[in-house]
Amino acid sequence: MTVSYTLEVADVRFGGFSKLLFRWKGSIYRLLYKDFLVFCGVYLFFSVFYQQDLFERIALYCDQFTNTNFIPVLFVLFYVSLAFNRWWGQYTSFPLPDNLMMVVSGNVHGADERGRLLRRTLMRYANLSSVLILRSISTRVHKRFPTLEHIVEAFMTTHELKNFESLHSDFNKYWMPLTWFSNLAARAREEGRVRDDIALRLLMDELNKYRGKCSLLFHYDWISIPLVYTQVVTIAVYSFFAFCLIGRQFLNPEKGYKDHKLDMYVPVFTLLQFFFYTGWLKVGELIINPFGEDDDDFETNQLIDRNIQVSMLAVDDMYQNLAPIVKDKHWAQRHFSIPYTLSTAAETLKPAFKGSTFDM
Repeated sequence: MTVSYTLEVADVRFGGFSKLLFRWKGSIYRLLYKDFLVFCGVYLFFSVFYQQDLFERIALYCDQFTNTNFIPVLFVLFYVSLAFNRWWGQYTSFPLPDNLMMVVSGNVHGADERGRLLRRTLMRYANLSSVLILRSISTRVHKRFPTLEHIVEAFMTTHELKNFESLHSDFNKYWMPLTWFSNLAARAREEGRVRDDIALRLLMDELNKYRGKCSLLFHYDWISIPLVYTQVVTIAVYSFFAFCLIGRQFLNPEKGYKDHKLDMYVPVFTLLQFFFYTGWLKVGELIINPFGEDDDDFETNQLIDRNIQVSMLAVDDMYQNLAPIVKDKHWAQRHFSIPYTLSTAAETLKPAFKGSTFDM
């Protein structure tokens, strides 16, 4: 489930971000603790069992490569930035039916059963298309709808399933319900349910925007960040800390090795480096595909439930379901203000912003 902490950082306060450090679910600690324990275990193994002259010479040799100038471990920051932009792009590409359902509700007319059937079927086709694409890219949705028969129980009719399966294509057919939508909208225009060509064009424009987002999700899933990019970053981070396992060992101070005048036993700064660099790599691993089942992956099944519910409410229950039109509370007042509660009354004392150079 997506971990939200928005309310906790609504206001800037002392120790605001610090409190977030003690959360476990969705935290970097949960992602990293296994790798961290393995690194500490291997480091301790070398520290306890291999304190010999040959090993010390090897440690000195490896230590010269633990400088980030030799191994470009900072490259992981650019990788995470790229992965984040990809993550945000996938989020903004999620097909939400809100605009489409408003257009359907306002332009497909008829309070009778036929009108209701047209509006509900149009939105069902739109939601069906998003479910088909999501079950192709999201493990959560695929587990919920492992076969088309499971989709029939929720979205499709048996006749629609036959039509869907009868059309042979070597490619993903998530677009088929949207084609049904366009054909049904054209039929509604012929029947006069859509009253003019402008309204039909508006329907088609919103449908194409919706289809475009479904297509984007498919292509995000198809075209990944180049594998060589991911491999180079992973090798850079792991090889850096492989050298650190030996090169960062504390050697006998009595032998006078350079920069080894004190034996601290616990490599504090090396562990911090491991936490930061490997943590960034784990962040990249987490957000590179947000359609899995990690703590911060997208709640795709919940979004499906939300989309189908609000779609049907908008085009069915709310169709022409208007409250009586009456004069508003400030009908007779030329100048009026909206009331404030006591806790927000101080905001009325602040002058309205009129521009940065208004008082020059």
